[in-house]
Amino acid sequence: MKVSFRACGLVLLTVAADVTSAIKVDVHDIASIKAAASKVAYGLAKFYTGNVTNTAETIGILGRPYYWWEGGAMWGAFLDYYRLTGDSSYNDIAYQALVSQVGPNHDYMVPMYYKEEGNDDQAFWGFATIWLQLTINLWNTQAARWDTLHCGGGLRWQIFEYNNGYTYKNTVSNGAFFQLSARLARYTGNATYAEWAGKVWDWTRESGLIDDHFNVYDGAGIESNCYDINRMQFSYSPGIYLYGAATMYNATSGSSLWRERTQGLLVRTNEWFFTPFPNATDIMWEVPCEGIQTCNYDMLSFKAYLSRFMWATSKIAPFTAAAIGASCAPQPPAPH
Repeated sequence: MKVSFRACGLVLLTVAADVTSAIKVDVHDIASIKAAASKVAYGLAKFYTGNVTNTAETIGILGRPYYWWEGGAMWGAFLDYYRLTGDSSYNDIAYQALVSQVGPNHDYMVPMYYKEEGNDDQAFWGFATIWLQLTINLWNTQAARWDTLHCGGGLRWQIFEYNNGYTYKNTVSNGAFFQLSARLARYTGNATYAEWAGKVWDWTRESGLIDDHFNVYDGAGIESNCYDINRMQFSYSPGIYLYGAATMYNATSGSSLWRERTQGLLVRTNEWFFTPFPNATDIMWEVPCEGIQTCNYDMLSFKAYLSRFMWATSKIAPFTAAAIGASCAPQPPAPH
């Protein structure tokens, strides 16, 4: 199944780069996958000019129409590319970029981007690195923002009151905090992080943002005490929770509870995001916007993060490997 998992990584790069021209690839052949991934990585790198202009304003980030957070997402993709292919061509610029945006307190809080930096944006840079002290610093800032005055807990989408979305609590922000908590719990063995992972999961379930069928809804506003839920479902949110749950499964030496949660998220993700039509299965699609061609630049990248976290899930929760491999690289139909 290793070939299939590399295919997940290729999907990550392809969607992140918004590749529109056809690239021939045999998803069951490692050499073919690596060759295709190399082409996609080269195309993705063209979006970045910070290694050419080399100013404080350009290092590490993409120009408009892309936001600050997508720089962190892109460098995470390049690190995965290196891990999967062994091609280190982009390591130097990735390292420079990730270090350039750590901020004055080494927590990925960057004053230059406060007007667009939400909890989810900050977390995407943390996803890319998981350099221990940086991640702990980032995690501490988010733990301090846990808001029990509204909706019984949860992180707001935005950090600063002047940003649109400050009164909204969304699953991508809370899922990101959940996943970072789970990963720190696994890496450090510190029970505090595991307790927070459980706390965030419980709040998400109790608030109804993850329902009994493991649908992961977008969020809810504090004006309604989070009772009025926005039931839009985007692919990256369940992906983020999936890897967090799988990490807790691994960190707890195979807890049946975290296995059940991981399995539930995976089953629902495969049902919702891989079947655009009854006669079309194993095709990843962005449900709210792709069919009607209304995806914005952010939404066009969401499937990349689902791919990334499905692949990562398969490595630390092996019981998911067969289902994830089948989704990322389905077997060709038998000849008639």
